[in-house]
Amino acid sequence: MRAGIEATLSQNVRTCGLRRSRYRGLARTHVQHVLTALACSITRVADWIAEPTTTRRRSTRFHALCTATA
Repeated sequence: MRAGIEATLSQNVRTCGLRRSRYRGLARTHVQHVLTALACSITRVADWIAEPTTTRRRSTRFHALCTATA
């Protein structure tokens, strides 16, 4: 669970520059963080939609053995 949020924070820091705030004041900084999170979510949804979902998993050795003997 922690790895998921760490990846999200890392993505926001790398792509959107969240280490430093563009504005002064808590309210404006909060708006910047909310808009950055929204942009990150939109980017992830767009990537999810664009990805083809036809990837197949490799079969395990046990499954390959079972299908070879059957």
